Amino acid sequence: MNKTPHSPSPETQAEAMQIARATQKPGQTKEQTKLIAQGIQKGIELYKKQQKAKARERDKQRKKQLKEKTTSNPTEPAQSEQTEVQTAASQSRLPWILLLLSWAGFIGWHFIK
Repeated sequence: MNKTPHSPSPETQAEAMQIARATQKPGQTKEQTKLIAQGIQKGIELYKKQQKAKARERDKQRKKQLKEKTTSNPTEPAQSEQTEVQTAASQSRLPWILLLLSWAGFIGWHFIK
């Protein structure tokens, strides 16, 4: 299996030729313009390859984060239950603490008076 060089799309070729003609200088030959267009075309192809590679990498990262998120979900309910238990315990202590403080305040006020 021989790798043949990827032939550029007609759109890329047309775009490169259009850019080359737009930047053409007086006295420039058609051959020089074609060479410039080929350089522009290679630049466009390289840019597209880089963008595809970046998109693949972003997709891999997104999938990795999604996978991590789904694997960490089973532990989250256990953590939230533990937090609820701690919150309930601290809420049940609060009325008792307030009751003891109020009794201490009444007793202290009674002896001061």
